[in-house]
Parts: sequence; structure tokens; C-alpha cells
Amino acid sequence: MVIQATDVNGDLRGVVAIGASAGGVEALSNLAAGLSTDLPYAYLMALHIPPGAPSILARIVDRSGPLPAVTAEHGENLQPAHIYVARPDRHLLVADHRVVLSQGPTENGHRPAINALFRSVALAFGPRAVGILMSGVLDDGVLGLGAIRSRGGTTIGQSLDDALFPALPAKARDAGVLDDEVAAGDIGEMLKQLSQREIKEPNMEPDARMELENRIAMTPRFSTNFDAQELGPASGYTCPDCNGSLVSIGEGHFRCRVGHAWTPDSLLTARDNEVETALWVALRSLQEKAKLARQLADSVGHGPLFRRYTALAEETEGALTVLGDRLSASGPRPGGVGDAAG
Repeated sequence: MVIQATDVNGDLRGVVAIGASAGGVEALSNLAAGLSTDLPYAYLMALHIPPGAPSILARIVDRSGPLPAVTAEHGENLQPAHIYVARPDRHLLVADHRVVLSQGPTENGHRPAINALFRSVALAFGPRAVGILMSGVLDDGVLGLGAIRSRGGTTIGQSLDDALFPALPAKARDAGVLDDEVAAGDIGEMLKQLSQREIKEPNMEPDARMELENRIAMTPRFSTNFDAQELGPASGYTCPDCNGSLVSIGEGHFRCRVGHAWTPDSLLTARDNEVETALWVALRSLQEKAKLARQLADSVGHGPLFRRYTALAEETEGALTVLGDRLSASGPRPGGVGDAAG
């Protein structure tokens, strides 16, 4: 079946879902500058922003190009030639040609999560979905591009030499989920070409796993109205957010019982953070133990207790020196860099 240019929601032909992380404000602004007012797409943008941070991303994007950009509101109808920007601490999703804002479980520690957005538009719009992954670190959005492709949609990555942080589109390229790569300012021209295509609706079986993950993303905060254990076997790992057991979903994708989702890179980074926290706790504990032992030694005069506390202090100070020297010699740990839109 060929889908005509007019859809059930007026002139809306499809959606363009855009995700970014570090360096994303510049990338999204450059993309917005190249968009046209006459294309039959609604645009949805998700940027990793800390939950409590006020975001002025919609205003930045609105000033950057010809299309109106607004912070997304739950339940509003998707309109062509409009940009809907995710709110902090809300997943940006779609259903029945409407915006859905959700406080469902975080994915890779993020809400909004790019994977959640891409998965949602893949299910709602199939071959009429376009996914664009831009500047950022780690790999949130790579699985989501795979979901869009699996439902017949089109996937685009920001060209690596154009991205401030090319790791995110590079991961998508390495995963083989990109149809094209283009500079942010040239994406609008590519969308013009895509809008001229005749789109054939492929005959596809429902994807129960993708649909369950989408339902999990849409649940209210702290909801338990699903069984994530249906998604796969136990992985042997635990969730950094809640310490619950993680199930393995396909290759390199995990969820816990209450719905938190992780990719291997994000899970590894979370483990790095846990290890670093544990090491700081160890250093602090050794310092306090040595100080307390010295104070006790000074308070008991000379005798067996003095010798015991002094030996304990010296032993602890030695351990503190060894641990500190080893950690200093290991150098800084590489980590991700994020940015927020104000």
C-alpha cells in the first residue's frame, strides 16, 4: 500500500525524531536553521538535560530557524512544520499523533532518553519515521535507530567531522544502523528529498518486545504495571539505579524488574562511577580511622593501649599512602561530557 502525502492528522506525513547529548545545543540549532516551512513533518527533539535544570532549548531552537519550536505539552496534537522539544525529567514519546510526556523508568540514566523517543516513533509511524542522531557521547539512541530501521523508517547520523562530540553518531555507524550521514546544517535539504518519496507500508509482524518496552517508557513514575522479566533471561548483573537484577534483551541491552534500561557502555560507565565512589569512601574511611587511632593513642598515656593504637594508626596510614599513590598513578578516568540547554 502506498501512503499519500495527506495523513490522518491533516497534512502530517510523518515525524522526524532527533536526539543529541554533549554538543547537542549547537547541533540542534544548526539543524533547525536549515529546515523548511513547507515540509509535512512534525519534529521532536530530545537532549540529555539534568532533571532539575531549567531548559531554554525550545527558545534557542525557535530563534535558530524558520519553524516554531515549543516545549512539548502532554496530549497536544502533532502539527507539520512544528518542533516539539523534550522537557527535563520527562520522556518525549508519541501515540495516536499526540505528544506523550512520561516519567517512566530512566534509560541509560536519562529521562528524556533518546532510545525511548526513537522506539516510540518507530511503533507509531513505521516507514514514516525519520530518526536523526547527533553530537554526543556513549550510545543512547543507537538501539532506537535500529528500532526505526526495523519498522521501515529512515535513519540519519550527523557527520563525524561536523559533530563536536562524534562518539554518539560514530557508535551508530559502527552498529550499522545509519542510512546516511550529513552535516547538521544540510539535514534540512535531505529531508526535502525524503519528503518526495512514495512510502510503501511494509507487511511486518508486531514486535511484542518493542511494544512492551514502549509501554514501560509510558508508565507513570514508580509504576509496576508490567513484567520486565518477560523481556529476556537473567544477565547476572544488577541495576545501578535500584540494585535489582537485570535481564538481557538481545545483544547488549538490559532492563531491571522495575524498568530501568541500560546499554553495555552506559552500564560500564555507571560501574566506573560506583567504583570511584567506593574508592573515595575507602580513602575517607582510612583517613578517619588513622586520625581516631592517633587521638586514642594520645589519650591513654604510655603502655599496651598506646602501643596498640599507635600500631593501628601506622598500619592505616601505610594503607592510605599505598592506596593514594596507586590511584594517583593510574591517572584520570575518561568520562562522558554532557551539556544542558540552560
